Amino acid sequence: MGKLSLRALVVGLLASNASAALDGSRYLWYTSPATDWETGVLPIGNSRLGAAIFGGGNEVVTINEDTIWDGPLQDRIPANGLAALPKVRQMLMANNLTDAGNLVLSQMTPASCCERQFSYFGNLNLNFGHGSGISNYIRSLDTRQGNSSVSYTFNGVTYTREYVASNPDGVIAARYTASKAGALSVSATFSRINNILSNVASTSGGVNSVTLQGTSGQSTNPILFTGKARFVASGATFSASGGTLTITGATTIDVFVDVETNYRYPTASALAAEVDNKLNAAVSKGFPAVHNSAIADSSALLGRANINLGTSPNGLADLSTDQRVKSARSAFNDPQLIVLAWNYGRHLLVASSRDTSAAIDMPPNLQGVWNNATSAPWGGKFTININTEMNLWPAGQTNLIETQLPLFDLLKVAQPRGQEMAQKLYGCNGTVFHHNLDVWGDPAPTDNYTSSTMWPMGATWLVQHMMEQYRFTGDLNFLRNTAYPYLLDISKFLQCYTFTWQGNRVTGPSLSPENTYVVPSGANKAGTQEPMDMAPEMDNQLMRDVMTSILEAAAALGISSSDSNVQAATNFLPLIRTPRIGSYGQILEWRSEYGETDPGHRHLSPLYGLHPGSQFSPLVNSTLSAAAKALLDHRVAGGSGSTGWSRTWLLNQYARLFSGADVWKHIVAWFATYPTPNLWNTNGGSTFQIDGNFGFTSGVTEMLLQSQTGTVHLLPALPGSNLPTGNVRGLLARGGFQVDIDWQSGAFKSATVTSTRGGQLKLRVANGQSFKVNGATYTGAISTSSGTKYSITV
Repeated sequence: MGKLSLRALVVGLLASNASAALDGSRYLWYTSPATDWETGVLPIGNSRLGAAIFGGGNEVVTINEDTIWDGPLQDRIPANGLAALPKVRQMLMANNLTDAGNLVLSQMTPASCCERQFSYFGNLNLNFGHGSGISNYIRSLDTRQGNSSVSYTFNGVTYTREYVASNPDGVIAARYTASKAGALSVSATFSRINNILSNVASTSGGVNSVTLQGTSGQSTNPILFTGKARFVASGATFSASGGTLTITGATTIDVFVDVETNYRYPTASALAAEVDNKLNAAVSKGFPAVHNSAIADSSALLGRANINLGTSPNGLADLSTDQRVKSARSAFNDPQLIVLAWNYGRHLLVASSRDTSAAIDMPPNLQGVWNNATSAPWGGKFTININTEMNLWPAGQTNLIETQLPLFDLLKVAQPRGQEMAQKLYGCNGTVFHHNLDVWGDPAPTDNYTSSTMWPMGATWLVQHMMEQYRFTGDLNFLRNTAYPYLLDISKFLQCYTFTWQGNRVTGPSLSPENTYVVPSGANKAGTQEPMDMAPEMDNQLMRDVMTSILEAAAALGISSSDSNVQAATNFLPLIRTPRIGSYGQILEWRSEYGETDPGHRHLSPLYGLHPGSQFSPLVNSTLSAAAKALLDHRVAGGSGSTGWSRTWLLNQYARLFSGADVWKHIVAWFATYPTPNLWNTNGGSTFQIDGNFGFTSGVTEMLLQSQTGTVHLLPALPGSNLPTGNVRGLLARGGFQVDIDWQSGAFKSATVTSTRGGQLKLRVANGQSFKVNGATYTGAISTSSGTKYSITV
């Protein structure tokens, strides 16, 4: 590649704010194309559609649509599960742990493996004839607007590309330009690994396009999909041969892409019409208008909040992103890279989780909405024993709360299947999900994976996101019509499914995702590993949150305490087993202090009550907080954080313990191993898994603002010696408060809290220091007025 020129840089960022070019807190940028999908492509998306851009002289764009999975709906209800349930429980109560686990796996899991897996549409391949000899190359992703650009010089001509994913228009759009009139030519075609039904190019009627139709591959009820790219180039010559469209003599080429499936449009005619309708509208509107509305739409969301953690030393923020990631591996001192990763997480969330005009939207899966394989790693499923929840942790706190809405669409799809599963597997009313869902809401125990499959608490965790939606928005209609009925349905299941043991209502068979313990003496095969038990601590915490949420929701809705559902929740609460503390002062993970098989296990399941819950908060229960810290420190000493998402969960957990030093330690550790050169999170240094990106954004936010206990806590875990000066703008606290904060010399300086809907404002600053509100010493909660700003100073 030739030497980077300022002209190429500015041209390459044509549709962006050129004065912000190379802002190391905002742009991912590179001086060469991506050569590997996982480590180099730049992702854009409108939630339903995703595009991953290589940026080469001959371009490849991987296209995804969020309902292209590898097959139709399945019935995977275990035929003998209900009959086996009482036998399993008798074994568990008798400490026949090995036999109980074996019976669960043989009789209570589905005969067919597995849930459906996320797939992909294919690649749009664009042969520009630009091979060696490219110079002045730059490509970028603007995390504050959501668009991606490419610019380079070839044979004395400057070529630029601009990509947007439009939520308003429902398409991916691109503009390719040449600085010399008529110098732009390209051959375009779609490709896919397999299951292509047709792949044709056409210039019929002056409509220039390539169209690929594909299938999930089954002979009965497959998922069918159609994708089309429309090309517009004034004055150019078009020709079509087979699946290739050739354009010659162009100066500007505009491309509009849409993909639809029979998941949303069951008939072939409706599916085809939807593709054409979206593309006709976009072509009629024109690229500049599509581009501008896409940028305005995403910028309106992404611009609500921002953070500034100070300036990186030694010109680090002026380096290309791949160089900065490489530098961060060995010696991290790049606060602007933290901000870039924070912005990137918010971009990925907006790009993969939006409420669209579709009847059903999908939340981000294990790879968001980006995948280049027929079946994504781990199936790209909605893994609901941590990963799906982590994907949405930044939604409320970084002022993107509506990005949670697609999750509730998926829950709407899954609920009737969860109700059928509850009846046929457990003999109960209500809703149950196990540790995964797919595009069809398949709630069955997933795949006979010993340490995760038999965990019937997925819905019990997911419903907390409905409560968070209410806490951040105050939307009583949502609470009344969506969250509260869902809570009651899960409560019905829990009241039926649990059984009495030692005076408590406990779960079982269940497990602590995805850990195992050493079977003790006298409990069948002593010394072996086993995951199955009853009353694992995480289950107790989840049940407690469901019941307290019912009481919170009922109070907000004016439902009487004598209401039967409220009484049932009230009566159930004291029957839930309270946390036990073990030999070194730790929260016990299981009902007994079993021997550990993995002291540094990646899942922090028994610490749900610390984060994302609040039961173990230092402001709620200092004894349980100390026990949570003992277990957390023990996990870390044993090597926890061995995956990217696990490492970022540690950020959130230590922030909730108000330990800025530990937050910083795990920020550094994440950068040392997990992000790729394009800042995608990985499982263990390889294999893209998006949850860690979202967990990182959440963890950084948690060190600056918390509100889970009903207190708006400013700078609860600031690592002041590492980030001595900075500010945040537009973060959101539960209860309807927008928060701006400034700090200096490692300590709180000032803040402004804006009440968005009135209500009580309870405040805390840093470690509990004294402060003033509007010039008066703060002594307790303030009754606020909607729209009023409150100035906090020391």
